[in-house]
Amino acid sequence: MSPARIEVIVGEGGRTVRLSGRWTLATTSQRAAGLADELSRVVDPGSIWDCQSLEAIDSAGAMLLWRAWGRVLPGQLTIKPEHWRVFERIETADREPRQTTLPRSPLHGVMTLGSATIGIGRHLLDFIALVGQFGLNLAHVLRNPVDWPRREITANLYKSGVRAMPVTALVGFLIGVVLSYLSALQLKQFGADIFIVNIIGLGIVRELGPVLVAILVAGRSGSAMTAQLGVMRVTEEVDALATMGVPRGLRLVFPKVVALTIALPFLVLWSTAIALIGGMVSARMQLDISYGFFFHTLPQVVPAANLWIGLAKGAVFGMFVALVACHFGLRVRPNTESLSGNTTAAVVSAITVVIVIDALFAIATRSIGLPG
Repeated sequence: MSPARIEVIVGEGGRTVRLSGRWTLATTSQRAAGLADELSRVVDPGSIWDCQSLEAIDSAGAMLLWRAWGRVLPGQLTIKPEHWRVFERIETADREPRQTTLPRSPLHGVMTLGSATIGIGRHLLDFIALVGQFGLNLAHVLRNPVDWPRREITANLYKSGVRAMPVTALVGFLIGVVLSYLSALQLKQFGADIFIVNIIGLGIVRELGPVLVAILVAGRSGSAMTAQLGVMRVTEEVDALATMGVPRGLRLVFPKVVALTIALPFLVLWSTAIALIGGMVSARMQLDISYGFFFHTLPQVVPAANLWIGLAKGAVFGMFVALVACHFGLRVRPNTESLSGNTTAAVVSAITVVIVIDALFAIATRSIGLPG
């Protein structure tokens, strides 16, 4: 194996730098620093570079010469065609694209707004189509009970409901304690200690309980649903199911929506009870209100209609959180960036939808369940 050699010849036509031997990774790796120093000493803009005697050259050897030449091919270079192609590839890869700044159009703002509007419109159309497909799947399984995806529904019930109980209980208890503590500070000033039952009961049962549970589930279970469907899209499992004739709506979307619609009212009831216990404990410590008085007064100041409103909110929240999560999961493209972006968008959109639906509930039930 001939080593890489550098020879300088000074003649009447000027100085010629002749390269010979094998300029490959095997022959230059041990001498890379020495060859680089030697090349830096012989580089001259007026030199003639004779590479006809090269036996072989690869990217490693060519990069040594390319850096020594200042990332520009010499003006006087003789080289074999097959070796010339190596330098052509390096020159193409090393060339940085020019940054061209186009003048901003006067209608740039209108174009941006139009593009965003079109994107939102596509999202709405796809979401409506998903809701319609869910309705068709529901009608199908009601007509054909044998097609109910029972295993998928129970599995999602466990993952979205049972496994969410600890975190919802912890958050519910702390919310009850905080609400009771802050209310007690204000009620003490006016001597209205007993009204803490009204504030805690109505606020938690009707509003805070369902909304907080829905937000927690959107961040926990909703993101997990989007990520699961997104990974299936990346790994082409969804396409494989379609190829085998398995309806993705019935096997992937329907069980998640049904499970979360069933699980969320129970989670609302669970977290509301824990939050009331937390508020009751805090009221006992802050205002010396007995547990018996709290239990006796709560049904009187918070009519049962508020509990039904909270449970109805939970069912609607669960259905829409699951639909939003599945919508964004099925929109994931086969790359990891799209997966992370759609998962984030699913959580944000689900929380926004929950707040909008809660506002609609507040308007629709403004005269229901409120003590006269």
